Amino acid sequence: MQGSRLRFSKNLLLGIVAAAMPTGLSALETSLVAPGAPQELVDRIEKTSSVTTAESRGLDTPLEILSAALSDYRTIVQIMYDEGYFSPEVSIKLDGQEAAELSSLSVPAKIDRAVITVATGPSYRFGEATLRPIAPETVLPEDFAIGKPASTGAIQRAASAGVQGWRNVGHAKADVAGQKVIARHPQARLDAEIDVDPGPRLRFGEMFILGDSDVKHSSIEKIAGFPSGQVYSPEEIQKVGTRLRRTGTFNVVAIEERETPNADGTLDFDVYFEDLPRRRLTLGFEIASRDGIDLTATWTHRNVFKRAERLRFEAALRNIGGSEDLDGRIGLRLDQPDRLGPDDSTFWNALIDRRNTDNYSVSITSLAYGARRTFSDRLYAEASAGFQLSNADDAFGDGRKFRYFILPFRAEWDERDSKVSATRGFYLDAQAMPFVGLSGTETGARFFADARSYTSLGTDGRIVLAGRVQIGSVIGPSLDGVTPDFLFYSGGAGTVRGQPFESLGIPVGDEVAGGKSFLGLSGEVRGKITDTISLVGFYDYGAVDTTAFVTSTANSHSGAGLGVRYDLGGFGPLRLDLAVPVQGDTGNGLQFYIGIGQAF
Repeated sequence: MQGSRLRFSKNLLLGIVAAAMPTGLSALETSLVAPGAPQELVDRIEKTSSVTTAESRGLDTPLEILSAALSDYRTIVQIMYDEGYFSPEVSIKLDGQEAAELSSLSVPAKIDRAVITVATGPSYRFGEATLRPIAPETVLPEDFAIGKPASTGAIQRAASAGVQGWRNVGHAKADVAGQKVIARHPQARLDAEIDVDPGPRLRFGEMFILGDSDVKHSSIEKIAGFPSGQVYSPEEIQKVGTRLRRTGTFNVVAIEERETPNADGTLDFDVYFEDLPRRRLTLGFEIASRDGIDLTATWTHRNVFKRAERLRFEAALRNIGGSEDLDGRIGLRLDQPDRLGPDDSTFWNALIDRRNTDNYSVSITSLAYGARRTFSDRLYAEASAGFQLSNADDAFGDGRKFRYFILPFRAEWDERDSKVSATRGFYLDAQAMPFVGLSGTETGARFFADARSYTSLGTDGRIVLAGRVQIGSVIGPSLDGVTPDFLFYSGGAGTVRGQPFESLGIPVGDEVAGGKSFLGLSGEVRGKITDTISLVGFYDYGAVDTTAFVTSTANSHSGAGLGVRYDLGGFGPLRLDLAVPVQGDTGNGLQFYIGIGQAF
């Protein structure tokens, strides 16, 4: 670049043994002077300069200080170019002597002071800003235009956008063919011309599987859905990688295009794999003052039959030390990602569950087979068919048996910035389950939706407003003609804090049954006190009704309280909530809840 008047030696002889050099200095005093420069520019130079950061870098001998100063000439000039100053003057004096004029063969025995002086010169603007040829629908950076402040960063971003534009329309080997940059110092203008070589338009060739993986190649190919024969697209390659990583089998999936296209206009790719450990164990817990301790454990076995399957075993013990009888569940799920196609998979689901509550006891056994469609990393839907057997003791009698053919449907849409402690975005879980009664059991359908929304009010997560709406409905059977685990109760950590677990339902004599409809509302204000500690204020409301939809006559209650969160990093926060009843007669006194992760 023309016009930079730098006083530094171009031939450095720094291959001197450090032990042979004079002894180090006790403390280096540094200063940076940049008259008229914006404070942001001064701060950037100070943070980047090897001289001003010598102490933190452990540079304490005269040779090291001289070497740092010599490297800083180029570093500071590059920063100036990045910021749009193309005729800077940089002076670095060590004890009054210009560093560029010192010989590495005769380093001073001691260096006490370093002074960096930067004359920025004028701020340059683009006189010319040209990139050619440009692919259709390519959007160049706004700052690469005539009259805009000039910088090397703007030139680099424009070059990158130009190449990417051609790659997006099939020209996989597009590259920058040349750049011409001229600084016109009298006018403080910078002329930049970028020439792009699009190269030929290519199609996808073959995918070659490399690396050490136990997954069968045929399964990898089916899961990947490599688009052989289609016009090259970076988006399609990204989809291939996402599909493979989504299986949870691989620790590394690296997709590399080959340097040279084939003679027929196709481009082959090499894919390298590294498998994750085949087994994984996780543990979880939650404590509530009245409900005791809930313990959960999951054991995952990856690549069970060498087809990237995932077998997940889940076990839970509930009400340990609580007011209700001990209960729990055992669940198994086998996901098979290579059965249908690239974005589709099949699964088996089995469950044995025993629930003992103040209102009912039920034993559940279910088995289902289904398929899952993944639309994106944030949206999926699945459907299955199976059978469920329930044996229940509840407000309507003991030893009641329910036999169902079930058709569960579920869709989940997750646009949160974090699954464990969201500060913005939304989450939606929608479920529908038609059920056909067998052996005299009534027929109907159950619906449930859980919607959550988060905003940080422009505070970068320091203050977060979180809201939640839960809606449930059972349509078809009578209240006493459906298994109690299909009905809805309110109260507890998942619905209304401050009220006992499942304390609100429908009175039946001296007992309580679940309702056919449910509405739950929750709101939280989360505020950070420090980077790791937050305070939370919350209010929860729940209503249960005898009809399929909640009406104004529904039974309701509410609770409110305060909570503390301690951030555990990727695990989410450690949560403590203290809550009391606000409205309703289902509970009294203080309730507390301890767990990992936000309440919702």
